[in-house]
Amino acid sequence: MSVAVNKPRAGRMSTAKTVVGTGIGNAVEWYDWAIYATFTPFIASQLFSKEDPASAVLSTLAIFAVGFVARPFGGFLFGWIGDRVGRKTSMTFAVGLASLGSLMIGVAPTFASVGAFASLMLLVARLVQGLAHGGELPSSQTYLSEMAPKEHRGFWATLIYTSGTVGILFGTLLGAVLNMSLSTQAMNAWGWRIPFLIGAAMGLYALIMRSRLHETEAFQDEAVTTKRAPIWPQIVRYRKQAMQVIGLTVGLTVIYYIWGVVAPSYATTALKIDRGEALWAGVIANIVFIAALPVWGKLSDRIGRKKVLWAGAIGSAVLHFPMTWLLKDSAWQLAVSMSVMLVFVAASAAIVPAVYAELFPTSIRTVGVGVPYSICVAVFGGTAPYLQQWLGSSLGAPQVFNIYAVLLLVVSAAFVFTIPETKGKDLTH
Repeated sequence: MSVAVNKPRAGRMSTAKTVVGTGIGNAVEWYDWAIYATFTPFIASQLFSKEDPASAVLSTLAIFAVGFVARPFGGFLFGWIGDRVGRKTSMTFAVGLASLGSLMIGVAPTFASVGAFASLMLLVARLVQGLAHGGELPSSQTYLSEMAPKEHRGFWATLIYTSGTVGILFGTLLGAVLNMSLSTQAMNAWGWRIPFLIGAAMGLYALIMRSRLHETEAFQDEAVTTKRAPIWPQIVRYRKQAMQVIGLTVGLTVIYYIWGVVAPSYATTALKIDRGEALWAGVIANIVFIAALPVWGKLSDRIGRKKVLWAGAIGSAVLHFPMTWLLKDSAWQLAVSMSVMLVFVAASAAIVPAVYAELFPTSIRTVGVGVPYSICVAVFGGTAPYLQQWLGSSLGAPQVFNIYAVLLLVVSAAFVFTIPETKGKDLTH
């Protein structure tokens, strides 16, 4: 009798452990990237020469992009670990490395004290984080998808962007609070370091939580029953699926970084909207995004993945220009435009973790997703903030960037035609 009573409780505890362990590590990754974008002006003023402020901001954003260069290597390294050693091991190592990168930025010396070495240390820290983050998302996506009930995998998959957005939201809120609490002098001197030190501490906690997780049954069954084939031949064999990951990701990654990550910072630097008000507008929009994610996830479990993916890509493409025209010089315009766009971005964001996992077999699921996804994010997502700043501020041609973003969304919508409907697929085969 006691066993029968305890089983449901044990199941709930296991589910909670899976959700918390996966979610907190993913939140740390997104928090890291969000606070870098949010605190770009302070990083530029402290770790680069103050003689040319505009150049310092562009250099800081360039290092933001360089951090993405390491992501494909991280996708392969941690993907290999995930497919050979285990999903849990890959996730644990990835979040530990991300924590180290945050610590390096938090304690980096200033340009005034050590010159160019400060910029170099920032570069190394971002490369370390890029390596870790290249492995974090595919590892956590694969782990969560394999742990989820197949009938509700679309809903479970929403945890990835939900936890990630919570990380962004926490970083944005922290930025708003620090902006209100500290003077500009204090923020420049030491206040900007606080978020990175907090990120390092959160990463350490996530590492401990993940070390206590159980491995997925799909991986364990594969390890017992199947002889491990070499990775590279499998990558070549599933090249079509890899191209599909890139095609589905290309529009989402750019439109998400535009509206979900850098919009408050861009509004501050390019549109001269008050920094504190812009950050609070970002908070409102991200709350809307979190609310929309589970709705799209549940809908995909009912009507299928492809219809939801089309809704997200086409809706974002149609509304991007109107929302850009709405955003001019006030925080309420920023809040409305971000919220509207993120509702449609949420359609794709909610379910792509499930879609990607459903495209590949167990033996290559992590690296099969990790490498093409990281390459796509590096090439397109990592360069998006820099291109937006350069085309808008330096060349005075912001519409060129907007056309570029919409065209990439059209590409993603077209790629939906190439994938099978995978709703309810059994991932153990």
